[in-house]
Amino acid sequence: MAFPCLPAVRPPPRAVRARGERPRGRRPALTVVAAGTRTSSGAEARGSLVLALVSQALAASQRRAVDLVTEAAKYALPSGRFEPRTLEEALMSVPDLETVPFRVLKREEEYEIRQVESYYVAETTMPGRTGFDFNGSSQSFNVLASYLFGKNTRSEQMEMTTPVFTRKEEVRGETMDMTTPVITKKSADENKWKMSFVMPSKYGPDLPQAKDPSVTIKEVPSKIVAVAAFPGLVTDDDISQRESRLRKSLQKDTQYQLKEDSVVEIAQYNPPFTLPFARRNEIALEVERLDRAS
Repeated sequence: MAFPCLPAVRPPPRAVRARGERPRGRRPALTVVAAGTRTSSGAEARGSLVLALVSQALAASQRRAVDLVTEAAKYALPSGRFEPRTLEEALMSVPDLETVPFRVLKREEEYEIRQVESYYVAETTMPGRTGFDFNGSSQSFNVLASYLFGKNTRSEQMEMTTPVFTRKEEVRGETMDMTTPVITKKSADENKWKMSFVMPSKYGPDLPQAKDPSVTIKEVPSKIVAVAAFPGLVTDDDISQRESRLRKSLQKDTQYQLKEDSVVEIAQYNPPFTLPFARRNEIALEVERLDRAS
């Protein structure tokens, strides 16, 4: 059987385009693959960056947590530096912070004699005429704490130490004699109290200056002191009674006597949240050996 003769079918002519011209309506396959590759790489890079940031944040948080635990342990775990003489003293706790270097020369029932090495303090004058009113103490404490934690010429944060000292201002009136009558000029700081923080010993005299003009840096020379410890909250009336008791006890001492113009000094070792019975406070008066005094 013969098939009819069909006309030959020719393909449609291709559009002629200039050399280098891209076809319309689609992109080269290479471009599509490359774009997909860049998108995937960008997502991976962002993911890696997020993971790195999270890792750094966790590491920093862990370091801060360790630092906080370490600092908390200093306050929670008492120092064994002081040897208790009574049950009352045994209940007192002292934070495990750097303190003033001293050695005990003599121990009596009501006090002990210490040889205290020299040290540096940051000091400020307390407002008001009482040394232990809440507002005055808080204001002075905050001023000194600001210096310690960066408000100084180096913007340097220093470690907390113990104790916090409070003492009555030494009043040395200006006397003009060879006249009649003898005139004594009253000091502007008379009856004022001063609060001081012990500075970390690693600085020595190389301490930054305070930005607050009310804060002064000074060296406390080596001295011998009679010290009596007591618990509880510190009040002016309590200090007055304890000072009288310590002075009376020292009158019986055959080796040491009160130094002329000795002023009372109070040391407080604990943070405010410490229970009263666990607080360690000390009252101190400067003394000298009887053989040196004679």
